[in-house]
This record gives sequence, structure tokens and C-alpha cells, in this order.
Amino acid sequence: MLPVELTLVVAATRDMGIGRAGTLPWTGLRKEMAYFARVTKRLPADAQPPAMNAVIMGRKTWDSIPTKFRPLKGRLNIVISRSHPEDAPAAVDVEKEPVKVSSLAQALEYLKTQTQQTQTAAAKAFVIGGAQIYGASLALPEARRVLLTRVMDDFECDTFFPLRLSPGEQEEKDKDGKKWAQRSKEELDAWTGETVPEGVQEENGTKYEFQMWERVE
Repeated sequence: MLPVELTLVVAATRDMGIGRAGTLPWTGLRKEMAYFARVTKRLPADAQPPAMNAVIMGRKTWDSIPTKFRPLKGRLNIVISRSHPEDAPAAVDVEKEPVKVSSLAQALEYLKTQTQQTQTAAAKAFVIGGAQIYGASLALPEARRVLLTRVMDDFECDTFFPLRLSPGEQEEKDKDGKKWAQRSKEELDAWTGETVPEGVQEENGTKYEFQMWERVE
């Protein structure tokens, strides 16, 4: 059984703002959303269906997804909420509903047991929000990288990503002193399995750039 490795996926402003009033501060970034969908769906070269990638999120993030788009198709959706039962998750049809767990630890345990209820092994595991789930993930050794969409424009935010990744810097330290390093465009392409658009992109008047940061041992 392979160890679980967590990749956090986030779009954030220069000061790491990620939300306002329970929603995204920006709108109309369709190409950025398509990038998110491709990357979180694409299986590693050595993985074959029925394997699929997992997307782990909190209840508020789940609720923020329009009903017609959830669960996110082609991915194992895992939703964390304190109101969910603490015992083993019930078997579900992963194409129609999420796996419900009460904690991040329970989500990881579920993945480590190869999701026996659905007979679906998770190839990659992505954490997609919100701020509390990001923070809990970053505290774990399983958190290995951040796929960051760096939003260049200023937006008013009331929610922030709990790891500071400053514009123009190549290395940062988290609150525990662990180093995070920005990887090259070639390394980003290799990990995602596609040629990621290079440099500053612009949609609907908002500028952004795709980056990858990894924890340095």
C-alpha cells in the first residue's frame, strides 16, 4: 500500500487571500477552473481505471460548489464535517455522492485502506479547501506540495491560505520552520502531466500565474 501524499490546490492573491463572504473574490476564470479540473482528474501514467484521484474538502467548500457540478466528476469526493459520523464511512456510489468523514485523519485512513467500500483506489489526493482543512493538512508530513494559482490583482478577502508564499521569493518557511521551495515550469509540467501555460495569464480582467511549491526535506 503506497503512503498517502497530499497536494494542496489553491488560488490566492499576493497576500494569500482565498475568499470573501464564503465565496471566491474573483469571477470568470474559466481557463483556470479548467486547469483545476484537468489536473485533479488526470491519473499518473502507472494508474489505470477504476483508480481515480481524490479531492478532499470541508463542508463549506462542498456547499459552495453548484449542485449540478457535485460531486466533482471523475474524482473521489471526500467531505469533512464534524457533524459526520466518526465511524467508518458507509459505502457510496462515488459518481453520485461524496464520502463523508468527520476529520482529515479519517479521510487519510479511508484512503490508506484503498477505499474498500467502493473498490476504488485513490491515485493522487488533492486538498481543495477551505482554510481550516488547508491548515490541518499543512501540519501533516503527508502534505508535499502546493499547486498555487497566484492571482496578481488585489481583492478584498476575509479568508487566507495559512502558508505565506510571497511573490518573487523562491523559498519560504512555514510556522514550524519547514522550507517550501518554488519549482520550475518544467517540474510543474512534469508533475501535472501537461504543458501548463507559462507566465502571467489574464481572464475577465484578472491576471494570474500557475506555480508549484514543494516541501523541502
